[in-house]
Amino acid sequence: MQLKELAQELDLVEVVAPPDSTIEVSGGYVSDLLSDVMGRAAPNCIWVTGQSHPNVVAVAVLTDIAGIIIANGIMPDPDTIKKAKQQGVGLYSTTAAAYTVVGQLFRLGVGGCAS
Repeated sequence: MQLKELAQELDLVEVVAPPDSTIEVSGGYVSDLLSDVMGRAAPNCIWVTGQSHPNVVAVAVLTDIAGIIIANGIMPDPDTIKKAKQQGVGLYSTTAAAYTVVGQLFRLGVGGCAS
């Protein structure tokens, strides 16, 4: 499923547009532990987290993640938004809980993507 289709299906708020919204999302990964994401998330995953600080963008760049979904109604701070724009990382927000987002991803056929 393409990133833009996924964002539309989940009714996500696009905080920072990705450089390529037609990228095929390879799966999903959920974690708030940055070292876990760096060590296990596969390229082109969509990452679901409750973290909203600028380090999430750095982790997304290191792991070549397709985009970040910040759950639980948390909006990223201005530094995170600025960094995502600079680094070309798609950044989304949703009021849904991370657990709910993962269920929605699964229902859409997006499986896990641990490397």
